[in-house]
Amino acid sequence: MAFGITRQELQAWKRAVERGEIAFLTHYWLDERFPAVNTVTKVGCHDMDKLVDWGKKYDLRQEWIHKRDRYPHFDLMGARQVEILKQEQRLEQLTRFKNGTHHSS
Repeated sequence: MAFGITRQELQAWKRAVERGEIAFLTHYWLDERFPAVNTVTKVGCHDMDKLVDWGKKYDLRQEWIHKRDRYPHFDLMGARQVEILKQEQRLEQLTRFKNGTHHSS
């Protein structure tokens, strides 16, 4: 279950993905399969070649791409999430949830 983002944030991410940009969206996430994880970052891009190439920089396999709807994306969680967001200089995507500055959807 995803929560903690606004409809506008979700729509902006979808538009960026559709434009072929590498787009990041972090939100709260609860899944009983991953009890230690409470956020996930979706890194999406409609251009599959571009998304695959981006993932290779971080040893993310093509078969890990979720190919739902028009928004193919990787899900980043845990230590890899933090590591990749740091390298991408997008740590604010995650720190807003750690600091309690998230929005309700």
